[in-house]
Amino acid sequence: MPFLVERGTFFVPTNYFQFFCIFDSIEFLELLNMSTIQREDIHLIARNSDIPTDETQQLLKKHVYTNAHDWKKFLQLFSISAGTGFVVFGIVFFFAYNWADLHKFVKLGLIVALLLTATTIALLPTVKVLIQKIALTFAVAFIGVLFAVYGQIYQTGANAYDFFLAWTIFATLWVVVGNFSPLWLIYLVLLNTSLVLYAEQVAENWSEILVYTLLVVLNALFYIIATRYFKEQTPTWLLHTVGLAIAFCATIGVIAGIFSGFKIEFLFLLLIATSLFGGGIWYGLTSKSSYLLAIIPFCIIAICSALMFKISNHELMFFAVSIFVIGSVTFTIKNLFNLQKKWAHENK
Repeated sequence: MPFLVERGTFFVPTNYFQFFCIFDSIEFLELLNMSTIQREDIHLIARNSDIPTDETQQLLKKHVYTNAHDWKKFLQLFSISAGTGFVVFGIVFFFAYNWADLHKFVKLGLIVALLLTATTIALLPTVKVLIQKIALTFAVAFIGVLFAVYGQIYQTGANAYDFFLAWTIFATLWVVVGNFSPLWLIYLVLLNTSLVLYAEQVAENWSEILVYTLLVVLNALFYIIATRYFKEQTPTWLLHTVGLAIAFCATIGVIAGIFSGFKIEFLFLLLIATSLFGGGIWYGLTSKSSYLLAIIPFCIIAICSALMFKISNHELMFFAVSIFVIGSVTFTIKNLFNLQKKWAHENK
């Protein structure tokens, strides 16, 4: 809702302020420092008030620009994540290399001990929250290792589909409780893998287009729920990764449908892909996300190129597709640069 103050009329997000009253720039700065401020909010208020430019730059440096503390935090998280991955891979390679020399009870005992250790660390109240979530990520990885070792020892007959499905089911509770972005990414990878392997090993009558349709729907539901209800808790890198997976599955599915024939499932996938691409462009324009506005046009270019090859595979068509790709990519990049300039001008 708009708030009328002595220095002008401008709009302030209601989730930032319950009561708004500014009399000078000093009070304004103190009030802003009480909330999480984004670049758009600072530019919006600066355009409609008489706040000095140097004070605006100070706010941007404090709340928006990356500083030494942010880089230190990023490097810390990156190092912890890389270390976690290396440790998990090291454990897997350890079992793979020493498989023949280890007794079956030693194999299971080591994995169970590691699983219990990681779970215990995740439950300790004195441990930092980040360490708890990383330990929970270890535990989820050890679940998969435990199932794999158990299946190899006792030859349970479980194929890859059963393995990934069991891993997904038993990890669900910990993923929800942990609410850690890397865990959600691992969980989404497990869901996609289980679906693909189920289609290959059980539902053999499922067409390739149907599998891509289900993958698009699965990832799109995750993306929509994350942006609609958990946008503040979901990091940008996770949304970008899921968005790239959606675009890839939709593009490959539509291209496969173009060359395999216009069947019912292809028309359904085409409708879903058109809706998602249109919604993605609208969301990219409203949220000023150049990432979506870069991915979706390139997906459309790939689909149009496949359609042209479907019409004809003559040598002239190769030349026409080359001209089309060069022209469309140039047009897309030019418009992206224009949008970036427009958004930068609006923020001044």
